[in-house]
Amino acid sequence: MPRPPRWRKLILPSVRQGETARRLLWPGGLSARLLVLTAVFVLVAEFLILATSLATFEEGWLKDRIARAEIAILAYETAPEQVVTDTRKKQIQDRAGVIRVAFQKDGIRAIYFGPPAYNTPYNVDLRRPSFLTWLTAPLLTLTSRPGSNVRVFGYTPTYPSPNYLEIVAPDAQLKQELVSYVTRLLWLTILISAGAGALVYLSLNFLLVRPMQRITLAMERFRADPDDPEAYIEPSGRRDEIGRAEVELNRMQADVSVALNSRSRLAALGEAVAKINHDLRNMLTSAQLASERLAMSADPSVASALPRLERALDRAAKLTTEVLAYGKSEEPTPTPSTISLKLALEAAAEDAGIERNGVTLVTNVKAGDRVMADPDHLHRILLNLLKNARQAVSGPDRRNPGTVRVVLKRSDDDSIISIADDGPGVPARTLENLFQPFTGSGRPGGTGLGLAIARELAQAHGGNLVLKKTGPVGSTFEVTLPGAPEPAPTPIRKARG
Repeated sequence: MPRPPRWRKLILPSVRQGETARRLLWPGGLSARLLVLTAVFVLVAEFLILATSLATFEEGWLKDRIARAEIAILAYETAPEQVVTDTRKKQIQDRAGVIRVAFQKDGIRAIYFGPPAYNTPYNVDLRRPSFLTWLTAPLLTLTSRPGSNVRVFGYTPTYPSPNYLEIVAPDAQLKQELVSYVTRLLWLTILISAGAGALVYLSLNFLLVRPMQRITLAMERFRADPDDPEAYIEPSGRRDEIGRAEVELNRMQADVSVALNSRSRLAALGEAVAKINHDLRNMLTSAQLASERLAMSADPSVASALPRLERALDRAAKLTTEVLAYGKSEEPTPTPSTISLKLALEAAAEDAGIERNGVTLVTNVKAGDRVMADPDHLHRILLNLLKNARQAVSGPDRRNPGTVRVVLKRSDDDSIISIADDGPGVPARTLENLFQPFTGSGRPGGTGLGLAIARELAQAHGGNLVLKKTGPVGSTFEVTLPGAPEPAPTPIRKARG
């Protein structure tokens, strides 16, 4: 997309690089928030991995002791007359890693091995454990006192439910193996989590954060200096939301630049008019003095043309002031009154050169038709529209001048003035900016101010100016003015005789 034209420098607060970097990186930037969120999520995932892995490890370790206790029971039951020496019992207990074994069968509890006294154990039930109990069991082991024992209840394949085994075993070995296992697992999860977290952070930072920083910097630079060519963002071609944001920002920057350029030209116009306003008023004053001298002429043609000359001079003097006000983006407040539309139309058609250029003016406006409008503003509206229509139907490519039709309609409490021509229509390239100053003209050498001024004057009355239709057979503009005054009464002529 070509760069918008350069225009005046705007005096706006500059953006300091230090503030921008601090805002984008820490503590409120997306990168900082993404880093914190990634670290939090990695820690949560690591905690869940560690907790479930430790619970699974301890469950496996205790089930292994249950299985060994089952073998110890089978060794006891297969002994001759079920008599086991103390030495043999000690060997079986050491191999099973338990100090006490009991068996619950058919409601009868039998103790196979075990000293008469031992430290009070904490219980772990493997028969129907809840998720919370299963998850917190390793914490009981890791936080137990030195020399503590653990009592375990569990089923075995040989002795299924409702029968179960009960063992008591020292937890020192389990605690040592848990610490060793958690150490290895912690380092492994740290490496995996750090790698995964880094990949997630870098991916999201590359795909989301960096493009958003690019968009943010472009907006800040454009706000600080719309004349800076580096402030205009170039769309990356992405087809996601980031790409759409880049495209819309690029369009917005172009539209704002055009609008600011237009305002700059209007300001320049106001400044130019202000410079020539004084000299032009002196010229008009001299012309008015000359018209007063002409008023003393006895020539009938001069006397008939003199009122028209005086009206033209008055409007020219007022127009210089109003153009100056328009250059300052201000229009004088209209003072609506009930006026004759036919008289206003005749004056505007004469100034627009309708008859002088051979254009036919067809109208249904009667002598008594009236509208509510400021006389000078209505004259400017009609003059601009009739002048555009005359130029459309009397161009150099037409053999014969065309026709301009003016129709007055009533709609509720509004008066609608329709001005249509049979020209070639409004060019398609100008339709989008038809009512924009300096950009809506489709005629070589045109400024595009006529329709912009006419619409602004109509809207100042509370109405509007719109292009109703256009095409190869002509264009129709409609001016809507609030109020629908009744037609003036027609004077009754007395019959002769």
